[in-house]
Amino acid sequence: MSEHVLVGIEDAVMTIRLNRPDKKNALTRAMYATLAAALRDGDVDPAVRCRVVLGAPGAFSSGNDLADFLAVATGGEGGTEVFDFLRALAEAQKPIVSGVDGIAVGVGTTMHLHCDLTFATPESVFRTPFVDLGLVPEAGSSLLAPALMGRQRAFALLALGDGFSAEQAREAGMIHRVVAAEVLEAQVQAAARALAAKPPEALKIARDLMLGPRDALLARIDEESRHFRARLTSDEARAAFMAFMNRKQTG
Repeated sequence: MSEHVLVGIEDAVMTIRLNRPDKKNALTRAMYATLAAALRDGDVDPAVRCRVVLGAPGAFSSGNDLADFLAVATGGEGGTEVFDFLRALAEAQKPIVSGVDGIAVGVGTTMHLHCDLTFATPESVFRTPFVDLGLVPEAGSSLLAPALMGRQRAFALLALGDGFSAEQAREAGMIHRVVAAEVLEAQVQAAARALAAKPPEALKIARDLMLGPRDALLARIDEESRHFRARLTSDEARAAFMAFMNRKQTG
């Protein structure tokens, strides 16, 4: 478990908050493990009817902690925590509402493709620099994004690495609503409480019908994960990680 993920339950809503603001909520293996456990616990806890995922002001998440990934890319042992989290997200049995303010990078963007409602502030920017780091898309985004946004916008997001503003993300169908920063959490929690108050069996059936069978999604997550693991030890990824770390040290 990680002290950088806060989990609480109130009014049938489980709130999961990323709490590593000094690192812009960069996700470590321990944070991924805590996130996966929270999602799975919420699925089986009758006291939970909806989940909320939030970041910090100005930083939902800057993506993966590259120190973790650099260790894998340079020959260290690779953990399975990130892939466990992605499967828990794709398999989630109860609604998830997310709120984004500021940067949402990599998995900080792709996880919202699994959320049922996402609210974002005008200052939010969604970006996935996978290819720039010698990697490939993850979280089933190579399947979900083209279906949601159309192939060209998905390619701009996942391959070209274009940043999407909150309004561009809303127009593309990535998020539900753009709201002011000062009301973001209130709007997210209000939506979650409204969902939690609905008849749970009817809500689950409606959600399952809209999601459809998840076999193809889970298979795509596994396929992406195989490529992602292989890419982590590639010369391209090693060079990209080292260049990024050097820029951080000299910047």
